[in-house]
Amino acid sequence: VVLGSEMRLRYEVTAKAISLALALAAECLPHGDVPVGAVLVDPTGRVIGKGRNQREELLVDAVRLALSRSIHDPRPPQMRLTSETERLEWQRWFDVMSRRLHSRMPDAMVRSEFLQTVWYESRRAGLEPALVLGLIQVESGFRKYAISSVGARGYMQVMPFWVGLIGRTGDNLFSLRANLRYGCVILRHYLDIEKGNEERALARYNGSLGKPEYPRMIFSALKGWEYRPVARSAETRTDLSGEKSPL
Repeated sequence: VVLGSEMRLRYEVTAKAISLALALAAECLPHGDVPVGAVLVDPTGRVIGKGRNQREELLVDAVRLALSRSIHDPRPPQMRLTSETERLEWQRWFDVMSRRLHSRMPDAMVRSEFLQTVWYESRRAGLEPALVLGLIQVESGFRKYAISSVGARGYMQVMPFWVGLIGRTGDNLFSLRANLRYGCVILRHYLDIEKGNEERALARYNGSLGKPEYPRMIFSALKGWEYRPVARSAETRTDLSGEKSPL
């Protein structure tokens, strides 16, 4: 097909605009992270990839009620550190994670609140903080207001149907605490369904059960957030920002 000069010019301008938009978007994604829910297009606008998200499933009343109660625990998030050893362990974890997260969240107050919430919500749901951080890295690239092509929202890319299923009208999935509360409760639910099998539970979370690619991405990402409670290391002795845990 031979394009007229005007049509060809429009095509070239559109292609350049799309390329520029993709370049700007890439700059906004820390360390090259591409949220799995994103739609990927080539410079002509042709869709070449698309992420997945949780699938809406029928829940028996008992399960739905239990999840709803877990979501709406009225108790405020409080760090319960029952011993000096536990307090020191929290402080060291916080120091190490704060250093690793610094380039993605330069604001010390935002980073501190985020890490407190990750620690609280992950442990409340019986999850390893490293698993939750790895999932957030893959799902949203640590972007609070990330929205996928199918509408999943926030750090843990929670699908809005969960609000109607186990939440309450007005629950804001862009709220830090609400997003991590939903995400951790949902992941715990999938782990219980899969009897602790992390690979299958993660695939369920992504809506790709039976395919290994997504769990492998999470397992790879979480290695960067693992923490081993050992004697105070060089990483904990040298604090990049001079900040202290709020506890």
